[in-house]
Amino acid sequence: MSTLEQNLGKAEQYLARFRELGVLNQIAGEAVPALDGATFESISPVDLKPLAKVAHGKAGDIDRAAQAAKSTFPAWAALPGEKRKALLHAIADAIEARAEEIAFVECMDTGQSLRFMAKAALRGAENFRFFADRAPQARDGLALRTEGQVNLTTRVPIGPVGIITPWNTPFMLSTWKIAPALAAGCTIVHKPAELSPLSARLLVEIAEEAGLPKGVWNLVNGFGEDAGKALTEHPAIKAIGFVGESRTGSLIMKQGAETLKRVHFELGGKNPVIVFADADLERAADAAVFMIYSLNGERCTSSSRLLVEESVHDRFTALVAEKAKRIRVGHPLDPETVIGPLIHPVHEEKVLEYIAIGRSEGASVVAGGGKVTGPGGGCYVAPTLFTGAANSMRIAQEEIFGPVLTAIPFKDETEALTLANDVQYGLAGYLWTADVTRAFRFSDRLEAGMIWVNSENVRHLPTPFGGVKSSGIGRDGGDWSFDFYMETKNVAFATAAHAIPKLGG
Repeated sequence: MSTLEQNLGKAEQYLARFRELGVLNQIAGEAVPALDGATFESISPVDLKPLAKVAHGKAGDIDRAAQAAKSTFPAWAALPGEKRKALLHAIADAIEARAEEIAFVECMDTGQSLRFMAKAALRGAENFRFFADRAPQARDGLALRTEGQVNLTTRVPIGPVGIITPWNTPFMLSTWKIAPALAAGCTIVHKPAELSPLSARLLVEIAEEAGLPKGVWNLVNGFGEDAGKALTEHPAIKAIGFVGESRTGSLIMKQGAETLKRVHFELGGKNPVIVFADADLERAADAAVFMIYSLNGERCTSSSRLLVEESVHDRFTALVAEKAKRIRVGHPLDPETVIGPLIHPVHEEKVLEYIAIGRSEGASVVAGGGKVTGPGGGCYVAPTLFTGAANSMRIAQEEIFGPVLTAIPFKDETEALTLANDVQYGLAGYLWTADVTRAFRFSDRLEAGMIWVNSENVRHLPTPFGGVKSSGIGRDGGDWSFDFYMETKNVAFATAAHAIPKLGG
């Protein structure tokens, strides 16, 4: 029996419970269907067959979850940081114990390959451990002295929060948002993406089985127009953390305006990788290929624009094209697969449409360029590289969110910077050069929230994560996460009997 066949057998065992019971909401510690009994169907992008019936939550379900989060908030917020730390570490332990199950379910639910999803659960556990260790100090502040007065600052959890997560790598991204919220002392209503709801169900179960009090973490499945809208408008919810499309972020901001919700948005990107002639071209090519073709290209930090100095453009793009052609497209549970099927037929159609647009705009396809027949007949698209492109083309301006890379030559540093910044997005940038002075100068003027020099995206959890322009508002990571989930208050103590102005006496 091949490794793929063995993995398929394991996946069926892990998926059996979802096929039989469906995916329920979790409210006040209870697994419940939607109030009106409505469901929707989740399909696998591998073969387009149903995986499970999912509870279709709406406003009434969100209200129940928000009230549960509101009622449990005082006790959870008052729990000493050391106890929250212990609970979050227990959740991390439980995640690691079920890492294989999480990975296999995520592969079948999202189409992401096992070589990447095998690490998703471990990264999720790492997120919980990182913020667990910070929970005891989350409320710490400063002592600010002036003549006759000492000011003591502290932070307190903001209250119940809404977390809305995307369909790409949903398990890891859910932990990235939820772990700091819990560490800060907030309670949660989580609405996962409707296209990949299975691992969110596993995650909340794992948390409660590890000892998290019932009602601290609530889960409601549904669509943006009903469950999402109700969550962003609900008066009991004090803040919304959202990862997804820029247009949806704008809509959430409008919906939350009436209740003055705090928002944190990690949105889209059209991130450049800028390669100068003096760079280590082999390493730069490996990094560019990894950042656009890993995770099926369905990642906000993908390097989807390749800006290359003219003198090495043809040589470098040929190198990238050869690497792209050798990438294995196949079943996500095959250990040799790099690119699996895209998340859904509608998204596959969007990516293929952009490839057609690129051709119609005059760009040349030098690798990939179309649909691939893969196991199960699902949503497989070949890793694609365009050359002969201009920055004004739609394939260079709009987020495709698939395995499609657009190469554009530049003459000098000035033009490279202009091209890099000439998009509505500003999430990430990747700079390759041996000139350290240029690296400082260029990165200082590059409009992006995160920049990696001579490196692919290597995350260091204490650093800030987030973008500028249409790529987002706010930062995750380290203490920046607590800045979002907590309010800062100041208490001023008089240390001397100062003169108080007298009125009416």
